[in-house]
Amino acid sequence: MDVENAARRWQVHRYDLRRTFGELSEQLQGFAPDLATWTSALGGRDGQQFMLGPDGLPDPRINACLGSTKWRKLDEGTQLDYGYSLGVWLNVLMALGVNWWEATEDHAEAFEFWRVTDPENPERVQTNSFSRDVAALKKFYSWVGPRYGIEDPFADFDKPKIVRQNDVKWLDPGGYKRWLDLGIRGMDLSGRPDRWWRGRNGQRDTAFCNGLYGNGLRVSEWASVVLPELPRYSRRRGYYTCQLADKCAKGDWGHPYWTPRSAMKGVQSYCEGARAAAVRRAQAAGRYERLDAVELVLSTQGTEAVTVELPGGGREELLWNDVDADRRLRMFRCTELGLEPVALWLNEDGLPRDGRGWEHTFDVANERIEMLGLEGFKCTAHMLRHSFALKWYSIGKLVHAARMGHLSEDERRDFREQFGDTWHLVQTMLGHATVETTKNVYLEPFRVLDVEMLLLHAEGFPIEAFMAETFAAHPMVRTDPLAVTR
Repeated sequence: MDVENAARRWQVHRYDLRRTFGELSEQLQGFAPDLATWTSALGGRDGQQFMLGPDGLPDPRINACLGSTKWRKLDEGTQLDYGYSLGVWLNVLMALGVNWWEATEDHAEAFEFWRVTDPENPERVQTNSFSRDVAALKKFYSWVGPRYGIEDPFADFDKPKIVRQNDVKWLDPGGYKRWLDLGIRGMDLSGRPDRWWRGRNGQRDTAFCNGLYGNGLRVSEWASVVLPELPRYSRRRGYYTCQLADKCAKGDWGHPYWTPRSAMKGVQSYCEGARAAAVRRAQAAGRYERLDAVELVLSTQGTEAVTVELPGGGREELLWNDVDADRRLRMFRCTELGLEPVALWLNEDGLPRDGRGWEHTFDVANERIEMLGLEGFKCTAHMLRHSFALKWYSIGKLVHAARMGHLSEDERRDFREQFGDTWHLVQTMLGHATVETTKNVYLEPFRVLDVEMLLLHAEGFPIEAFMAETFAAHPMVRTDPLAVTR
């Protein structure tokens, strides 16, 4: 099935109503004063996905679904994922020569085979990714079916059972440090700088990865942080309590998170070093002044609120909690040297880095490590989140042993009742909306201690040695491969 090499394809796009389009805007004068007004009149909204067919034309039925209330109730990340799944399905049907409104269960089964099993497909996916595809297509056909008289090819389709623990992998502290040195920082297998290394964003990427490993956020969440949300750095603090905005969190579930001083120091060094240099280069090139739809930050109220000047004029006062990741990329502030993005993470050209770009960073790091001869020693952004949980589980084990080892069973029960259920602690640190999610994904519980108590006892624990010894033979934990072989 030649899906990837099809000359013409279904494509997924998104409305950006803050952009200006020059001559196109002039051509719309007979219909509306600007593109945003015209699009809104047709039912489109800023950020909404829409699709264009292989002939370059839209299918109103598909785009009506993507703009429906049913679709809008999904969080932004799920909308993006579901739109991608729908696009893959449409392109598979196109390769089969079948219209999407005429697809049958046989085509759904062919789709599953191609996505998950077909050796002719070089980009096969795991069952959890295909389950997401099925969820998206069931939702799509449940909306278009009753309205347009279309049969649902997935109506009786059984989603493959997701065995989450098979997808969970961890790195212990030694394994993480080795992966970072080899893949991100450009060291060789002996631990010395590799003279052939040509990486240009080592300081940024190191700070980003150390942040993920230190605070357990999802990659899209950590990528959305802006400068005004960073706490003031102090060498006296072991951990910094920060707040993730609802609009940047999965499921709009904003929550507190804790970043260790070592990771925050890396962020501070990046801001003063590589980030500042990228901003100066962009200012000297006049790059920021040429951008469309920039929102100028006039003032901030601590880490809580922001006042912006809109591209078309006027002001708007916002809570950072209500500003999504895409809008944050368009926000700039005035400095003595000119405009500067408020987004924390920037590309080398000084422009804000889209959160989806970090996947490439991990891919490049893994490819370099494989070229060094360490096959199978890989890391993804989500593995760092899993590894964060494993680290704190281990700390919990040590604290538990230190504080509860001398108690009787009745005293331990009283202790548990006083400090609450262990799973709720893990849920709090990972920012899960429900404790069931925590139980289903993470296999081992913490012990009954609250977050602040764990933070208090984390400093000075022999966590690296403890984890290396405890998980050395665990098939799903990746330790430092060079330390093991020596």
